[in-house]
Amino acid sequence: MSFIGNVFWLLIGGIIVSAAWLLAGIILCITIIGIPFGLQCFKIAGFVLWPFGREIELGNFGAGGLVGNIIWVILFGWEFFLAHLVIALLFFITIIGIPFGWQHIKLAQLGLIPFGAAIVPAR
Repeated sequence: MSFIGNVFWLLIGGIIVSAAWLLAGIILCITIIGIPFGLQCFKIAGFVLWPFGREIELGNFGAGGLVGNIIWVILFGWEFFLAHLVIALLFFITIIGIPFGWQHIKLAQLGLIPFGAAIVPAR
């Protein structure tokens, strides 16, 4: 079932969202100081391409991850969080869009706290 969900996900905009995350990662990696943030964008872009059947585990970060997450939230994260939240609310309007809305909720969560987050297969 997750294969079908992922195919529909790609068709209704998953490729566009992944390309946006990829572009953000490239822009951040242009500067040396933005490379850690760009790498997080690349991780999220890969997750966006195939989100069904995978989950996010938060919390495995040390002091560096905490500092990275704080900087991320202040500079970039809140925009990504709000964008995915608005898209999720739009998907929740229809019954068919509810599974896709839940995927955007997961992406909003990851867009807010990417450092220390692990993408794992769903249980």
